[in-house]
Amino acid sequence: MNGQKQENKLGVMPIGRLLVSMALPMMMSFFIQALYNMVDSIFVARISENALTAVSLAFPMQNVMSAIAVGTGVGMSALVPRALGQNDRKKADAVANTGIFLNLVYVAVFIILGLTVVSPFYHMQTDIEEIVTSGITYLRIVWLLGFGVFFGVYFEKMLTSTGNATLAMASQASGAVFNIIFDPLLIFGIGPFPRMGIAGAATATVLGQILAASVAFSLNLKKNSWVHLSLSQIFRPSAESARGIYQIGIPSMITIGLNSITSFLINQVLLTYSTTATAVYGIWLKLQNFCFMPAFGMNNGMVPILSYNYGTGAISRVRQTVRYALTSIMSLMVVLSIVLELIPGKLLTLFSASDNMMGIGMTALRILLVSLVFGGGSIILSSSMQALNHAGYTLIMNILRNLVLPAGFFFILSSIFHDLDKVWFAVPVAEIITFCLAVFLYRKMTEHLKKLKENRRELHDRGEA
Repeated sequence: MNGQKQENKLGVMPIGRLLVSMALPMMMSFFIQALYNMVDSIFVARISENALTAVSLAFPMQNVMSAIAVGTGVGMSALVPRALGQNDRKKADAVANTGIFLNLVYVAVFIILGLTVVSPFYHMQTDIEEIVTSGITYLRIVWLLGFGVFFGVYFEKMLTSTGNATLAMASQASGAVFNIIFDPLLIFGIGPFPRMGIAGAATATVLGQILAASVAFSLNLKKNSWVHLSLSQIFRPSAESARGIYQIGIPSMITIGLNSITSFLINQVLLTYSTTATAVYGIWLKLQNFCFMPAFGMNNGMVPILSYNYGTGAISRVRQTVRYALTSIMSLMVVLSIVLELIPGKLLTLFSASDNMMGIGMTALRILLVSLVFGGGSIILSSSMQALNHAGYTLIMNILRNLVLPAGFFFILSSIFHDLDKVWFAVPVAEIITFCLAVFLYRKMTEHLKKLKENRRELHDRGEA
């Protein structure tokens, strides 16, 4: 009965109300995730500009962890409900426990990387001692204690995949609130806490992640009756389950991982101008990620609606869903862009910007903020194509948008103009080109959907005859 009610909701409820009911909880969830990165950078900037640069350079490497964690979680969260829907609890348990084993492997790998790779990674980018020392301290703590990232994402996805989205949000919120409270306490040594500087920022982050993972794990044990976690099964992983997790999860890993590669490449360009430029770019990445949270939430609410109605042949509802989602997100991005264009100085002040950073950042943010509208539109259209059985188009879009175009234009504009103010145009140019391509591919896809609808109608008419 519950399954039938959900089908009726997806296929019958007015699209506007349906989108709101599906997307708002996911928007809140993504908003909570974005707080981690924003809070760290705001408080770290109060230590020094070099400390902020160190954290900005660490961001791509943190993103690698997130890519692996999210990809594994996505794979598990697709397979577990599918197995439960087939009334195969044994398979669901095998997938859930195998995913835990995979995360234990990741933890071991990043402990080794934390002990061996971190120092060479910073020394290859800069010779400024404060940046190198601060960066090594920060990234080493984040990698050595990274089990909170992997298991936090995994157990949160386990809750969501079995219909406990509210509990998943509660686990994320616990970690975010902890991070917000303890960041200043540990960085600046307020009250009984020691003054730890940038090590305090890293410690607050990993402790917040560990708390979120612990809460999510506890909620799964107490509230999630759909899967059974077993130590004996964890250490006897299923090869079939691992294959299934990676078949579904690797595309997500690649998509998120491309951002890490792109950030690293762009930082190399910006370092030829100044370390302050990389700090400004780091601020932009956190701000951009924060602004795109509504789009990511809309995606997660939109995809089930598109998938269901595509399966039933309700193409008009498919188009209506995309139109509503695209219009609302692009309108919101326009408003955000206008508001933020009026206060770039205040945004930079949050990060304790020096006069030099203010001079670079004011120009940079005013140029970069133009990209929000087109980026938001690309996110919606890209996910729409993936949900409507055109994943090839989405893959093209993701590679171009997240790697080839932004990194390429940073190198090209820098080589041509040798002017930092002009280099920032790489981001809006890349987003505009990507959005135009997304519109073209989406229209091409809709032609296919139109033919599909006509073919179904023809088959239906023949059947009646």
